[in-house]
Amino acid sequence: MRLGTPLSPTAVRVMLLGSGELGKELAIEFQRLGCEVIAVDRYADAPAMQVAHRSHVIAMTDAGALRALVEAERPHLIVPEIEAIATDELARIEADGLATVIPNARAAQLTMNREGIRRLAAEDLGLATSAYAFASTEAELAAGAEAVGFPCFVKPVMSSSGKGQSYVETPDQIAAAWAYALASGRVEQARVIVEGRVDFDFEITQLTVRSRRDGGVVTSFCDPIGHRQVKGDYVESWQPQAMSPKALARSREIARAVTDALGGLGLFGVELFVKGDEVWFSEVSPRPHDTGLVTLATQHQSEFALHARAILGLPVDVSLREPGASAVIYGGMEATGIAFDGVAEALSVPGADLRLFGKPESFERRRMGVALARGDSVDQARERAREAASRVKPVAG
Repeated sequence: MRLGTPLSPTAVRVMLLGSGELGKELAIEFQRLGCEVIAVDRYADAPAMQVAHRSHVIAMTDAGALRALVEAERPHLIVPEIEAIATDELARIEADGLATVIPNARAAQLTMNREGIRRLAAEDLGLATSAYAFASTEAELAAGAEAVGFPCFVKPVMSSSGKGQSYVETPDQIAAAWAYALASGRVEQARVIVEGRVDFDFEITQLTVRSRRDGGVVTSFCDPIGHRQVKGDYVESWQPQAMSPKALARSREIARAVTDALGGLGLFGVELFVKGDEVWFSEVSPRPHDTGLVTLATQHQSEFALHARAILGLPVDVSLREPGASAVIYGGMEATGIAFDGVAEALSVPGADLRLFGKPESFERRRMGVALARGDSVDQARERAREAASRVKPVAG
């Protein structure tokens, strides 16, 4: 793809659907390559909007509003960053030749919905996954939970970062899990997945990149990222995650199978469970992954640089520079326009860096920033990242 000059007839126009902290880093990478960035989200002043050429606030689940915006802006590339998008309309936009959807409209449709991607992985590709069932009523959920067994997890088919997820240990917790899933899903859709518990040693994110080389598409893999979650939301990640050669090879086989089936160009975050040499597929995101924020400290090209370069048909470098870790900084309060104390103290930790996302509104458990750290080992980097994050104190504005 020929790259031009922003705000001119030669510009490559990129529309981000979703403008959170991952979109912000991605917007910066596109701008470094001279692209014109249009940031879209459901609320004003989202992080990526603060660094984009233009921004728009729309309900991205509204098909008519989405098409009208695409027709007005005429982007060359549409890059989804969240789940709550009218993906059927994206398919029509792609079919009508209005823009190229990344990685493609079919992949967006499948991966924005846990049902689509789970059926592809387990039923079409035959990959190992947890036991699962889908439900559209509380009664179906109860039956599904009995079928997969207790304890189990209940999640909306369309949500992210643990929103709406419940850990259900007994049948009498089904009603609360159903209500919470419906209240927290990204769309008004009475549909959940109930998953059996997998006995695993650790979880990883296998960042997988599909890019162009010598006239064809090649697949590259970053070093595996380990992460720790609380209530379905990541709180720290590190790279590389130590694992057996057999498990690493199997992880990459699974990641390749899933991403080959989805097709297109760009970076995918493939989530996997690992126990010894055994590996189970969990989920995949066709875009940068929150646990991959650690790559800002560890890799020669972060996951955001890799995604932008792959989308634009440019060469990529997935090599690791040094071990590193990330630790989340939560808002800790319900407020708008909060401030942060302790930034200098956090940055005084050896090898530490920060990303404060600039979200206009804080919630108790909303991710407002992340501490990054490098180290001689993963253990040292994790300790430094946690220490740096603990020194940042969100305060009311």
